[in-house]
Amino acid sequence: QGQLVESGGGLVQAGGSLRLSCSGSGRIFSRYPMGWFRQAPGKEREFVASIDWSGTSTAYADSVKGRFTISRDDAKNTMFLQMNSVNAEDAATYYCAAGAGRFYPAGFSAGEYVYWGQGTQVTVSS
Repeated sequence: QGQLVESGGGLVQAGGSLRLSCSGSGRIFSRYPMGWFRQAPGKEREFVASIDWSGTSTAYADSVKGRFTISRDDAKNTMFLQMNSVNAEDAATYYCAAGAGRFYPAGFSAGEYVYWGQGTQVTVSS
């Protein structure tokens, strides 16, 4: 059926940058709405950013707006999250997710996404 695999996490200094990638395989990716979510220890999973199936519409959580950029390259079945000006509050496990099917709208709620990766951890040092 397909899977999603995140990469690019690691240790980043506060104020620095990191680029996360999410690779899709199988039938999951092309023309699917995609999103990034994150979960810090002891906290609920929260929305970070989403991109619609065409790549022309994006949305961001207020906490990352202006610092993070979501993009996708369907030819490579890959989605990206460029993280700039990272701060301590950005430390979390980041998950990529795909919506229920092709041409579905990109939502803000985790419940709207059906397929999930295993996550990649981002650690921020001061």
